[in-house]
Parts: sequence; structure tokens; C-alpha cells
Amino acid sequence: MAIDSNSKLLVMWNGLFVVLLASWFSSVSSSVSYDSRAITINGQRRILISGSIHYPRSSPEMWPDLIEKTKEGGLDVIQTYVFWNGHEPAPGKPVKQAGLNVHLRIGPYVCAEWNFGGFPVWLKYIPGINFRTDNGPFKVQMQNFTKKIVDVMKAERLLETQGGPIILSQIENEYGPMEYELGAPAKAYSDWAAKMAVDLGTGVPWIMCKQDDAPGPIINTCNGFYCDYFSHNKAYKPKMWTEAWTGCLVGQFLIDLLKTWHFQLQGLYKKEDPSLITICIMEEQILAELLGGPFIATSYDYDAPLDEYGLLRQPKWGHLKDLHRAIKLCEPALVSGDPTLMQLGIDQEAHVFNYKSGGCAAFLADYDTNSFAKVAFRDMHYNLPPWSISILPDCKHTVYNTARVGAQIAQKKMVPVPMHGGFSWQAYTEESALDVDSTFTMVGLLEQINTTRDSTDYLWYTTDIEIDPSEEFFKNGKSPVLSVLSAGHALHVFINGSSYGSLEFPKLTFSDGVNLRAGINKISLLSIAVGLPNVGPHFKTWNASVLGPVTLNGLNEGRKDLSWKKWTYKFGLKGEALNLHSLSGSLTVEWAQGSLVAQRKPLTWYKANNFQCSSRKCSVGFRYEKYGKSVCNYAGYYDENKCRTNCGEASQRWYHVPRSWLNPTGNLLVVFEVWGGDPNWISLVWRETDGVCADIHEWQPTLMNYQMQASGKVDKALRPKVHLECDAGQKISAVKFASFGTPDGECGSYS
Repeated sequence: MAIDSNSKLLVMWNGLFVVLLASWFSSVSSSVSYDSRAITINGQRRILISGSIHYPRSSPEMWPDLIEKTKEGGLDVIQTYVFWNGHEPAPGKPVKQAGLNVHLRIGPYVCAEWNFGGFPVWLKYIPGINFRTDNGPFKVQMQNFTKKIVDVMKAERLLETQGGPIILSQIENEYGPMEYELGAPAKAYSDWAAKMAVDLGTGVPWIMCKQDDAPGPIINTCNGFYCDYFSHNKAYKPKMWTEAWTGCLVGQFLIDLLKTWHFQLQGLYKKEDPSLITICIMEEQILAELLGGPFIATSYDYDAPLDEYGLLRQPKWGHLKDLHRAIKLCEPALVSGDPTLMQLGIDQEAHVFNYKSGGCAAFLADYDTNSFAKVAFRDMHYNLPPWSISILPDCKHTVYNTARVGAQIAQKKMVPVPMHGGFSWQAYTEESALDVDSTFTMVGLLEQINTTRDSTDYLWYTTDIEIDPSEEFFKNGKSPVLSVLSAGHALHVFINGSSYGSLEFPKLTFSDGVNLRAGINKISLLSIAVGLPNVGPHFKTWNASVLGPVTLNGLNEGRKDLSWKKWTYKFGLKGEALNLHSLSGSLTVEWAQGSLVAQRKPLTWYKANNFQCSSRKCSVGFRYEKYGKSVCNYAGYYDENKCRTNCGEASQRWYHVPRSWLNPTGNLLVVFEVWGGDPNWISLVWRETDGVCADIHEWQPTLMNYQMQASGKVDKALRPKVHLECDAGQKISAVKFASFGTPDGECGSYS
């Protein structure tokens, strides 16, 4: 999909980093270090709660609102990767930087479900290079890029020691599994990378995530759904969780998993006191001209606290906000020393942290997964839900319990946006015949990525074969069978300009009967790459495209191997070369209109001219129905018994379009359909909250009640209250009360 609105470009590499600390921008230089308990800023131990946002996955106009919501959610730090292939698409040509960071994960390998792991493709063609190991050519390039980034940070005075917001940096990324597999060369490389980073003199600590043996002063950190097993590799280093993966499903299953995940998250605080935890805070969509990797949808992440539209995903966002506030109340005790363990029952225990000023904070845990537990702690009684942790900032009042989800649940829906006249579609279909002026010929079959160097996702293979009129198949009617073995990812087959089908799957084989005529026949194969690999010890060596053999069976001579014939190659599509997605390019071809618009025809461009979008509700996206490449099979085939939600639906049908890309009038939408879809099923939609609900228990712990009780303003226990609110611009139209007991059903269908 491409949108061109008054020549606004899709590619958004107009800023290097935009990541803000809670204080926005420090004006006073500080010192950053660490000890065994915590990261220290100006000598003060801190518990830092961080959120991860990938800046290329949202538009610059969205950033202020995202920052505001992360602050409101209780975050101290925002973390981001640096995307090398976005900033240096060609050697030595970095894009001008703008913006700020707090935890700068330079890598420069990022994985991140990002094309080629963030590496620029040109890197693999440097002679003798081998990625992420003790390899001279790679280390030279890695050091050059890392130094460029650090030099820019210093020049812009963005380091905390210069008065800026950057308090942490990361070198490499999740290298532990690689080191385990590659052995001694990998260990030598990680030691070199650590020393290289420290020698850059940033003045802030460096980390290596998911690497247990991070050397010297580099802090080893944990990534994962659970990190309760994690420990630092040196006693003088703090414990840090750099990626706390928040993903899970929706409905009641989400609530159950949310409770479990919060139990694990809080359990790490209870036992280990990590000095930093980073939540994958935002579900995002790739907005640049990149894929996330092989067959990775552009809609990124899964059920994050902020969705890809920048809207709150409740109750996850609210429950996390409450957790963050509860942890902050305990911060002075958490960083003061190790906890004292008290056994409260067979499966129940208390971890008590003492404040230096006196008093304590406690974490009461019930490990029983089925039953409530009544426990006594410091002459008071507590009823602990199963598989939960309660937080007591003063060792008396409960302000938070992982299983008591008090945050409201929000139901979202996509609403069609009223449009004046809707979309008026025109179509242009690609031709399988090649323009000889932009082709080259070679003997044999070439690998696609090494040939195109990722300049396009498409590579044409064309050859001619002469068929003798005396061939027996002309008499018996048995069509010859063309077989094409491809390394993936997708393939179209044309014989004399007519389509003979397509396939999409890693490592595929096309085999089908084809109609040939006497004389010269043209065989055209269109190989399609669907993203580059982004993870693995040797991902730079992975192949794509038609590698052969290509054979024709059923001739008088039997089997004819076409693999080593002369093949004519062409990069890309005609529509790409003409920039049909742009306003000017769309004027260079004749488009079919009205009843002539092709439907369900492969390799077809569709455009809608001058559609209007005057409503503010034009800020969300497009709905794509009945389009190809849309169903995600689980474990190779669809099984409804494995599905928990949205069963049988497309893996992605909503595509976020930032409001800043659209004008009230004069918009151009261009869609390229590879397999054959119906543009009439595309619509402009608005994402909004359809309903909100909450489930409050009789003695639900709340921070507000705790603050009132701790202040001495009340001398009795306070009952919790339900708080429901709509999104900005919405009003509550009706209130439905379920029951005072335990209702059946879930949000939207209580009974």
C-alpha cells in the first residue's frame, strides 16, 4: 500500500531518535553509575521503569501523544533501538539525526522483527565479511557505525553527563545464544565489542542483554516473558530486565494471562529487586518501505499496553500503571538492601524490605494456583488470591494485588468513516513481457537477494523454449508439466504471457501442466521476496528465489532441464519504475476505469484519486478484506481447536494510516495487489472505544484509599469505587449494571 498526499513521502527517516525522559530534557549534567542494588544517578539509587518504542513504527506527529501516555502510565525511561539500515542505507551516508533517547540500544544488530535485523544489505557484500563474530571486516563496520552514533550524541549533548537524557547504552543484542552456538570466535567478538563500547567514553553504563557472561563493566540483563530465574554475573552489577514481553490474547483469556504475567513481573521485584524493567509498551506498525522480516506482518508486536494507533489497551495499560505507582511507593526500601523472607504458610511467604528512615515495605505472595489463602502478617490478616502478590508500601495497607484487576476493560471496534463519494477505483495490470532495455542475460539461475541487493522485492526470470510441431502431446492432449523449485518466498508463473498460478511459502515447488504451442514459447517466472531474515547465526547466507531445477516433463525427449539455459533477468516491476504510487507517477500510464477495472487479477495496481477526508476521524486506517496473503496458518494448517480468539480471520486486515498523511481533499491511495483481490472491500475506518466495564471486588486495593488512610484523614477501611471513562471526544451513553455478586460472561456480555 502506498499513499501520496501532496507529495508527502512514506519513508519517515527524518529523525534519528525521539525518546524522552519523564523530565523531558535535563539542563544540569549528572553522573550515572551503578552498584549491586541499582542504577545510580548523582549517587542516588533508582528503580527505573522503562517502555520500549521503536520510532520508525509511528509517525513523528504521534510521538508527543505517545510520550504523554507513557509518562501517565508511570514510566521513567523510554528505550529504543538504532536502526542502521534506516540511517545508512548506502555506505557512508547517514541520515541527519534529530531527537532524544534515554536508553539507547545501539546494537547495531537489533533483531526487532525488523528487516535483516536492522543491518543494511550492502554490509553482506563487503569482501570476507561474516556477521557478529570475530571477523575483521565486520568489526570495522560495526565500530564505525557505533562511533558515529556516539559522536552524534556527544555533539548534541544528549548524554546524561552533558545535561542530556541518555542514561544507558547497549552494545550488541541478545548475543548469548549466538555465542553458545559459535563458540570461541563469538566469545572473542563479545569481549571485543564490550571493550570497544567502553572505550568510546560515553560516561554512562553499557549493557548487553540476554548474555550471561557480559564482560567487565558491561551489565548483563534479561529479556523474556519471565525473568524470575535471572541473576547478575557479578556481585557488583545490578539486576535489570530490559525486555518484559507483555504479549497475550484478548477477552477473559487476556485477563487470566495478565494476572499471571503481573505475578511474574512483581515476583522479580519481590525476590530480586531489579533496578530497571522495560515494558514493550507499544504495539506498532511498520510505516517505512520495509517488512519486518520473512512473512512478518507490518502490524508489530502483540497486545501491548498501547496499540499501534496510540490508543490505550485496557486493562493492561491501567493495571501496569497501578503496578508502577505501587512500586514507586516502595522504591526507597527496594534499593536499601536485601529483603527478609518470612514464611506465612505452605505456599505463602512475605518478602520485607526496610526503609533506611525506619519502617518497611512488604510483598505477600500466594503460590497456590487454585485457592485463596488467609495469612497473618505483623498482627494483621490478609486474604490472598491464588497465584498473586500483594504490595504493602508500609507493611500494613495493600495498595495493589496482581490478581485484582481494577483497571477498566475497553472494547474497541473499527467504525467506517463517512466519505463523500467513497473510493472510485482505477486499475493498471503489470505485463509479463520484459522491456529489453532494462534487462540482462546470464546462463543459469541467479539467487534473488544477491542479484537485486534488496533494491526490489521482485525479480523476473525469462527464457525461451522451442517446441517441435511433432511433439506427441499435441496429439494425445497430455500437457507437459513445468516444475520449478524455489527457495521462496513466492512465485508467479507465466507461459506466453498467460498466468499459470502462483505459490507462496518458504521453499516451494511449482508443478503443473502448461499449454505450449509449436515454435518459440516464452516462460516467465516472477520471484517475490517477502522480507529478509532477521535472526539466526548465519541469516546473511539465507537464499530466496528460483534456484532450480526448472524442468519440463512430457516431451518426446522425456525430461528437459531448463536450469542452465540462458535466462533474461529484470529487476522489479514496471509500476515500481514508474513510481505509480506517487502523484506524478500515477499520471504516466493509462488506468482502466468503471466496469473495466480488473478484480481478483494478480499483479494489479489500484488507485483512488482525490478522495476526501475532512473528518478528524480520518486518523486511523484502512480495512482490507478479501485480499491475498492474509490468513496465517498455525503449525502448518488451520485447526479451530488451537484458536482462542478471532478464529479463521485474517492475520492482519487493519492498516494504520497516520492522520498527518491525509489531507481534507486531494488524497491519492495506491494499492498493489500481488495475488488478486477486490478493491471494493477496502474502506476507511476509525478505531474507537465501543464500551468500557470494570470488575471491582469488595476489598479491592487502591492507591487512593491507601493515601487517604495513611494520611490519617479516615480511621476506617474504605470501600473501592468503580471508575469508568470514555476516550477523548466520547460521552457515556448508557450504563449497564451486571450484579453485586460474581457475574457470568465477560466485558460486553455480562449476565
